[in-house]
Amino acid sequence: MTIIPFDDRDGWIWMNGEFVPWREAKVHVLTHGLHYGSCVFEGERLYDGEIFKLTPHTKRLFRSAEILEMDIPFTVAEIDAACKETVARMGFENAYVRPVAFRGPEQMGVAGLGTRTHVAIAAWEWPSYFDPEVKRRGIRMMHAPYARPAPNSAPTEAKAAGLYMICTLSKDAAARAGYSDALMLDYRGYVAEATGANIFFVQDGAVITPLADCFLNGLTRQTVIDLARARGFEVIERHILPEEMTQFSECFITGSAAEVTPVSEIGEYRFTPGNVSLSLMEDYSQLVRGKLKLDALV
Repeated sequence: MTIIPFDDRDGWIWMNGEFVPWREAKVHVLTHGLHYGSCVFEGERLYDGEIFKLTPHTKRLFRSAEILEMDIPFTVAEIDAACKETVARMGFENAYVRPVAFRGPEQMGVAGLGTRTHVAIAAWEWPSYFDPEVKRRGIRMMHAPYARPAPNSAPTEAKAAGLYMICTLSKDAAARAGYSDALMLDYRGYVAEATGANIFFVQDGAVITPLADCFLNGLTRQTVIDLARARGFEVIERHILPEEMTQFSECFITGSAAEVTPVSEIGEYRFTPGNVSLSLMEDYSQLVRGKLKLDALV
């Protein structure tokens, strides 16, 4: 399969209030966000012409920027409109949308004071994050070599680019070892999340997920919790020790990119995609396309 580099594509990218040709959407090599990780972003999905949970995503972008003490020079409504204009200009009905805000090249050094926050929005066609057949059977995961940091050592509530460095290293380690992803523990040794998705388990019909107290409480995670409760499943949010995975029958991960993806293996632990995982995967697919309403499940 031929991979087209992301800097050499046709189309348009919204940058700082105007559209520029895709290949001209560039930043300087001495951009603060590149050197010091002063960058926040969102990952959104466009389904049948509608961006799922657009405003919640935009509000989280602003919250992430606020945590990093970056001022976005636009309103939530303006960014929402720009996201819609971007996918319309690209002519997409189904796509992935990436708003990003970062400190620019106005000042170089650890300190970010004096820089300006730049904002860009790009969209591209991106089908299932995992192969559909592999996804239904359940992906294989390994244990990640890195752990999620403590809240007093990193801005863990922000969707910040710098927090993904250990995710990249862990994801690449998994790929080299023949796995699809990796399970990250937190700084205390509790189960945390996958490299770019939240994680859920099933025990005796109840849905159990780690307490999101040092990693991102994903919007897809919140949506799936609502779907599970609407279906009548008990949902428990708590700390989970790795050895407890021997007691769980099903496992799945959730995220805007991953959507709802069953897991068959995490290292030495085995799971079988079953009624809970597969029904929530289908419910989510129907919900994001406007074919299902939460109240219809109650």
